[in-house]
Amino acid sequence: MSFETIMVDRKGGVMQITLNRPDRLNSFTAAMHEELAGVLEQAAEDARVRAVLLTGAGRGFCAGQDLADRAVAPGGPPVDLGASVERYYAPLIRRLTTMAKPVICAVNGVAAGAGANIALACDVVIAARSAKFIQSFANIGLIPDSGGTWILPRLVGQARALGLALTGEPLPAETAAAWGLIWKCVDDAVLMDEAQALATRFADGPTRGLAETKRLIREASAYTLDTELDRERDAMRTLGGSVDYQEGVAAFIAKRPPQFTGR
Repeated sequence: MSFETIMVDRKGGVMQITLNRPDRLNSFTAAMHEELAGVLEQAAEDARVRAVLLTGAGRGFCAGQDLADRAVAPGGPPVDLGASVERYYAPLIRRLTTMAKPVICAVNGVAAGAGANIALACDVVIAARSAKFIQSFANIGLIPDSGGTWILPRLVGQARALGLALTGEPLPAETAAAWGLIWKCVDDAVLMDEAQALATRFADGPTRGLAETKRLIREASAYTLDTELDRERDAMRTLGGSVDYQEGVAAFIAKRPPQFTGR
C-alpha cells in the first residue's frame, strides 16, 4: 500500500503505523486523518493483525492539527472547529480506545495539542527521554480536544490536569512517567526496540483476553464496583471457553512457553 502522509509496515502480528510529515512535525491534515482512519479500520478487521504500534517520523511524534490546513485569518469568517472534531478527531480517539487489540504509542519527540491526546488515548505509551507532552490549546484560545478533558484528569488528577491545560507548559517524558500519565520513559536510542518488543509480545499473546482486559478497564469508570464484578464474571465465563485459555493452562502445567493463536 502507498500513502502520502503515513507509513505502514506489518511484521508478523504487528502493524506499525508511522505518521510521516516530519517537515511539519507530523501535524494532522484532512488527508492524514483519512489515511490513518482507513489503516486503523483495516487493522481492526484483519485477524492477522494482533497489535498496533503508532509512532512518528523524524524529531517529533505529532504537533496536533496543521493550522495551515485550515482557512482561518484575523477578521475572516469563523471556522467550525466542532465539525473538524466530530469528523476526524473524535472518531480517531474512539477507534484507538475501542479496538479489540492492544495499541502501543512510541512517542519519539514532542507530542503537542491533539498529538499529545492521541498518544494518551493509546493503551500503552512509551516515550523517549527527550519527548515532551504539551497541552498547547490554551495558547490559541481552545480547549484540550481529542479526549483531553476526559483523559487528563483520570490519569493525573484534576489539579495536574488543570495545570497542564491552562498553562500549556511542556511536560518532560520523565515527569509524565512519574505522574502516571504514560507507562514508561526510556532512552531515545532504545525507544523503538522497546516498543516493538512489547508490540510483538502482545501480538503473540492471548488476543481475546487482552482485548477484554482493555475493554473492562477502559469502561470501568462508568460502572459501580458491584456492576463491574458482574462484568468480570461474564468476561471470565466467555474467556474460559477460549482456545488460548486452554493453551495457557496446558503450557503452565507442562512448564513450556504458550503458543497462543488469538482464538
